Amino acid sequence: MVVSATEYASRIGVDVLQAGGNAVDAAIATGFALAVTHPAAGNIGGGGFMVIRFPDGSVTAFDYREKAPLAANPRMFLDEDGEYSSRIHHNSHKAVGVPGTVAGFVKAHESYGTGDWSRLVEPSVRLARDGFAVMPGLARSLQYALARMEPYPASIAAFSKDGEPYQVGEILRQPELASTLERIMLQGHDGFYKGETARLIAAEMQRGGGLITEEDLAIYRARERTPITGSYRGYDVISMPPPSSGGTILVEMLNILEGFDLASMGHNSSAYIHHVTEAMRRAYLDRARFLADPAYADVPVERLTSKDYAAELRRSIEPHRATPSNPLDIELPHESPHTTHYSVVDAAGMAVAVTYTLEAGYGSKIVVPGAGFLLNNEMGDFNPQQGLTDSLGHIGSEPNLARPGQRMLSSMTPTILAKEGELVAVVGSPGGRTIINSVLQVVLNIIDFEMPIQDAVNASRLHHAWLPNTVRVEQGGIDEATKQALQEMGHRMIVRGRQGLTHCIMIDPLTGERIGAADPRDTDAVAVGY
Repeated sequence: MVVSATEYASRIGVDVLQAGGNAVDAAIATGFALAVTHPAAGNIGGGGFMVIRFPDGSVTAFDYREKAPLAANPRMFLDEDGEYSSRIHHNSHKAVGVPGTVAGFVKAHESYGTGDWSRLVEPSVRLARDGFAVMPGLARSLQYALARMEPYPASIAAFSKDGEPYQVGEILRQPELASTLERIMLQGHDGFYKGETARLIAAEMQRGGGLITEEDLAIYRARERTPITGSYRGYDVISMPPPSSGGTILVEMLNILEGFDLASMGHNSSAYIHHVTEAMRRAYLDRARFLADPAYADVPVERLTSKDYAAELRRSIEPHRATPSNPLDIELPHESPHTTHYSVVDAAGMAVAVTYTLEAGYGSKIVVPGAGFLLNNEMGDFNPQQGLTDSLGHIGSEPNLARPGQRMLSSMTPTILAKEGELVAVVGSPGGRTIINSVLQVVLNIIDFEMPIQDAVNASRLHHAWLPNTVRVEQGGIDEATKQALQEMGHRMIVRGRQGLTHCIMIDPLTGERIGAADPRDTDAVAVGY
């Protein structure tokens, strides 16, 4: 079973499984296909994380998060007057981090793949060269994005018909991207990080005032890491360690909530939302205080994920009153919701959860001329300026400032659930800082409310991130009486649009069948199995 943001990518992943490849092989093929068919977030110019659970229950993870270039420094987002510039931070060539996706896929394949590398990449080469019919969601997305691509002629050329948006069903061909993918197919890691592709990236950086050089690309390496592991009501929770904050904060929140009888409160009741919000509030404060690249900061993961620490935090939650959130000389970076997650389970029971991103939708909007792919704007996930923390959600804590070679903090939370040695589910979501909370609620829906996976995915979600001090709920998620009860407790309530796109897989405990659930919030997403 493969569940991803496009049917093209899901089917390519399943084709790999049917041809005898394992879940890692299928995840790699799916990821490259998303780089062609889901350019808002699928990528080779960004980065992300992969969590793997093997059939014997052992686990591992791959970190291919983007890195700051060697010329980066904590003051790089200030303008000529020494003032913080959001434009430099998020919408300039300086916002581009050294891409990690290709290195991550190569390392995962070398370590645990079984299929021939070229056969994993070739379907995407063909898809980019021959083209594919534009799907409804992609057509809407591109129409919105083209105006933001106007400063970059190569981007307009790649994603429009002489400046006109593609319509549903029209064929989108990307010959320059096909050539880049072909170099990756033939040369692996060096097909991206050295030679022609590296030269084209460095040239565009120099032209636009960016910092990435051919040296930055040549020295980039993905990392294999030990996953975060926790337990919740007898279930094993396996997720991503730092530099993602996802696994740490997910386990911290689950540990807090384990002490409450959520099922008896009722799903999305005022009592349930209050207690879940208070857990979110405390964990996200810890995220702002402590989480960063562990090579550059001492991250107290063991303490944050301990049951004893959760018990301390739980005791501070009042059953009928919201806790105030105040800026504590900490500043949160902006995180765009435009990420993508996909899930894979093979016939042997190997499970792979992948979340990767360009940061904003279509990243920096910069297509590398001659190479045909979009660059990320992931430097925006570093804190903007030391000491800048306010009620709007800016965070200025020391650990996550931009430094040469540092990986920026992330909320990506690819997660796998197991119980008594058996695989239960593969879960993940896009959504910037909402990601951890979206994954949390799917896990609660599965375990506490025993929902079928599609119902767990479909259910309305909420979000609180310590700052800003608001509870955001999806449109139609709660009734007026519940909203009033929460406001009387002191919660500030905001109704919002969709939250997250949780493309998940669950294993039927009786039959072993893989049940795929594509999130209906994503109109192009499809679950494909055989």
